[in-house]
Amino acid sequence: MEKIRCLILGGGPAGFTAAIYASRANLSPVLYEGIQPGGQLTTTTVVENFPGFPGGVDANTLMDSMREQARSFGADIRSGVATEVDLSGRPFKVVIDGETALEAETLIIATGATARYLGLPSEEKYRGSGVSACATCDGFFFRKRTVAVVGGGDTACEEALYLAGLAKKVYMIVRRDVFRASKAMQEKVFKTENIEILWNCNTKEVLGDGFGVTGARLLRKDGTEFDIQIDGFFLAIGHHPNSELFMPWVETDAAGYIVTEGKSSRTRVPGVFAAGDVQDPLYRQAITAAASGCAAARDAEKFLLEQ
Repeated sequence: MEKIRCLILGGGPAGFTAAIYASRANLSPVLYEGIQPGGQLTTTTVVENFPGFPGGVDANTLMDSMREQARSFGADIRSGVATEVDLSGRPFKVVIDGETALEAETLIIATGATARYLGLPSEEKYRGSGVSACATCDGFFFRKRTVAVVGGGDTACEEALYLAGLAKKVYMIVRRDVFRASKAMQEKVFKTENIEILWNCNTKEVLGDGFGVTGARLLRKDGTEFDIQIDGFFLAIGHHPNSELFMPWVETDAAGYIVTEGKSSRTRVPGVFAAGDVQDPLYRQAITAAASGCAAARDAEKFLLEQ
């Protein structure tokens, strides 16, 4: 059985940054990239809000650069998905792809979170070409244009308000006749002139011209259908942290995000750390994920020094 000093699960900004710092600390990290190499960032196109790139940077290029930087310092980066874990004692036991058994002295969980989508074929077709689950990431591309936000909770209201500062018009597609959002958030939406709320509506289809989004076909509760013309379609119906595998051992909140101690990356299991979107229900940005990956590697280094 292979024995690893620092095992990192997840190949997004958090995982790669953890690998960079762990490599420089001589922890000989091994990183498994998981089901989505590059993380959620690879579902978008150009990233314009990552520091150091005044002209923006292609998302896949950015992740390739992080991967190669980690490799240049000696990180062992592999393909594979963790399918079993036992965190009941050190060394931690991890099985990759149901067949490769490992033992790890420390474990950094950076498995990310998955945005919830409606499951429409047309939505999948235009993902990255007008369909997005991150207004902060992609809203800049829709300045002075018309967009729609799906959802009725706090996140949807926040996304709509953010987009309202950029776009000409924002539709909110809400499946009920009321918001689930807090009263304060609702009031902000109601007071924003370029937000129009479409109550009791579900999206039947995202419309496009083969190159990008041009509209959406909506279905009211009374059975009537109608189309709206839009340039961007934003999902704000929540994220699902990829934490199920670790739930028997680490603490999670009601939504499944891994709980860490204070400002650290420490979980309640000594030697197990969490970084990135799997433990961040609030910001979910590449830069904050990278920062938490740095913290996790530093915490793992300190833990090993104290043993």
